[in-house]
Amino acid sequence: MPSSHAIPVWTPPPDGQPQTHPLNDHHHCDLAIVGGGILGLSAARQAARAGLSVQVIEAGRLGSGAAGLNGGQVIAGLKQDPEQLMTLFGDRTGGKLVNFVASTADCVFELIRDEGLAVESTRAGWIYASHTATALAAIAERNRQWQAENADVCLLDAAAIARLTGAQGYLGGWLDRRAGTINPLAYVLELARIAMLSGARITEGETVANIAAHAGGFTLTTASGKTLAANKVLVATNAYSDGLVKGLAQTIVPLHSFQIATARLPDSIAERILPEGQAVSDSRRIIIYYRKSPDGRLVFGGRGRMSAPRSDDDWNHLVHAMLRLFPALKGVAIEKRWFGRVCVTQDHLPHFHEPLKGLVTFVGCQGRGVALMSAMGPVLADYLRAGDADLLPFPTTPIHPIAFHSFRQIGVAATIGWYRLRDAMEK
Repeated sequence: MPSSHAIPVWTPPPDGQPQTHPLNDHHHCDLAIVGGGILGLSAARQAARAGLSVQVIEAGRLGSGAAGLNGGQVIAGLKQDPEQLMTLFGDRTGGKLVNFVASTADCVFELIRDEGLAVESTRAGWIYASHTATALAAIAERNRQWQAENADVCLLDAAAIARLTGAQGYLGGWLDRRAGTINPLAYVLELARIAMLSGARITEGETVANIAAHAGGFTLTTASGKTLAANKVLVATNAYSDGLVKGLAQTIVPLHSFQIATARLPDSIAERILPEGQAVSDSRRIIIYYRKSPDGRLVFGGRGRMSAPRSDDDWNHLVHAMLRLFPALKGVAIEKRWFGRVCVTQDHLPHFHEPLKGLVTFVGCQGRGVALMSAMGPVLADYLRAGDADLLPFPTTPIHPIAFHSFRQIGVAATIGWYRLRDAMEK
């Protein structure tokens, strides 16, 4: 595959890739974390600062997975609105969950500010754009519920959304001012840096092949044959989950999120597209999302093919969608193309599992990963340290594999094709 398919627009922080350390064979730690993404690194920092010895094991390079390849949209909340969460989980748990997800974007921007992270960030808000009257009615209901929670949100009429996005075809939308954008690659590398400064040890290029429980803890064995003893374990692999935790991979459906970035926009066009710097997602069945990069490009993303791309043509659906919204971009070069793996759960909710006492995992961001995982990492670290279930905003759920999971991706691929056709017909 051409190298251009693996090069995102995001740049590392000035200090570059942090210096990690090889895994010491037969080492022991208080907390082993499998996966060096946002969840794992946020938990590592919190646990190390609480005095635990922490070892993070990342199979690839830091930032090479979804943590460094995502769109950098920092969005509070979940797919479900507050009243739905209260109905699903009851007043006590639902209320705690609503309060938690309302503040997840705060965690990101406060961390960048308080720790002085070298991460480009803009907190101008997130726009959910409606292309149909049905979607507009749903947005009005979402606005009502979040305003009742005192969130800084408002509805946008057709004129306002046209001005804020510069796009054609939207009937209205919703502005959530809690949200914003970051450079995700710089963010995950800076998370690694401050986790190590806090005392955590991070290893790249080691794959954990097995976790065995025994009296007093766990033994992790890597594909290279090294072992690590740990009192507690956090499996922070999300969309990259495999057979390490029995049944976990069968509870999620992995998808590929494709993105493109234009050349730097000419000033005459840039001043009309996202002039105030918001991020945008829209109401189409196959969601598309876009923002500006720190260096003035338009970054445009959406669902791609289920398998890895084979040529530049596999990004053409994004180019068509971009030109439908922004005809003035015809002739502006597409200079970057990349993709990453995300996952969804069957009920479109994140899931917290503790299959064995002292071994936990959390999966299913549903497009809210930057904010959600940044907030959940410290919570999981505190839970593993103190063992207090009241710390958890999400209920503990058993691992229930999706029925006929091996056929699920075939069905998802067919559904994506059908939804994309219906979206195109609706314009």
